[in-house]
Amino acid sequence: MMMRDQDFGVVRLRAFGTYDFRIVEAAKFLREVAGTDQNFRLDEFADTMRSRIVSVFTEALARAGVPALDVAQRYAELGDALLPLVNPAMRGKYGLEITSFVLENVSVPAEVEQAIDKRSSMGVIGNLNDYVKYQMGLALGQGGEAGAAATLPAQMAMGFGMAQEMVRGMQGGATASTPAAPAASSAPPPAAAGLDVLTPEQAAQGLGVSVEDVMASIHAGELKARKIGSAWRIARPSLEEFLRG
Repeated sequence: MMMRDQDFGVVRLRAFGTYDFRIVEAAKFLREVAGTDQNFRLDEFADTMRSRIVSVFTEALARAGVPALDVAQRYAELGDALLPLVNPAMRGKYGLEITSFVLENVSVPAEVEQAIDKRSSMGVIGNLNDYVKYQMGLALGQGGEAGAAATLPAQMAMGFGMAQEMVRGMQGGATASTPAAPAASSAPPPAAAGLDVLTPEQAAQGLGVSVEDVMASIHAGELKARKIGSAWRIARPSLEEFLRG
């Protein structure tokens, strides 16, 4: 059956369940069902029942406004909500009454499952980024200004490296790991003692991006920096502001 979902748009669901019914108006049942077919079999009538139930169940889901991701948590509620909707039609048409309806499982197509998995992964990645920024903010406020400026690149590299490792772990080896970049021939110069400043090279190393990316952010006005002669310097508060977005 098809339903409109607020997260995924139009989604196709497949529901499985069981139901019990009884005859409440024998004359109507014989006239409408058994009386028109001398070779009447109950398993043949089950197809008609299933079609009617699917139609009413789709209507019940639409009225309830239950998202596809929450259907599994509301099996009992949906089963109870279905009875007062389907019984008037069954009684009026066939003289039957459904006494119980048990929803056992609702599944979605494989492509929808993949979309759900990707959305969950992106949510975790976003939380990791917030966590890394929070840890970096704590580190910046400890150890004195000179010590914080000197250790900032290493702290940033460690935090983003941890996030990348966790993301690769979630992917479960679906793709080949990207080989590590070879070590640079020389490390960028350390920040001057007692100054809360970084070079673009140090900021790039800590953020795990290229120097060109850092310079592009500077020229775009996203990252505040000051040019001294031919060199650029980035103040620690400016970098904090940039990371906070």
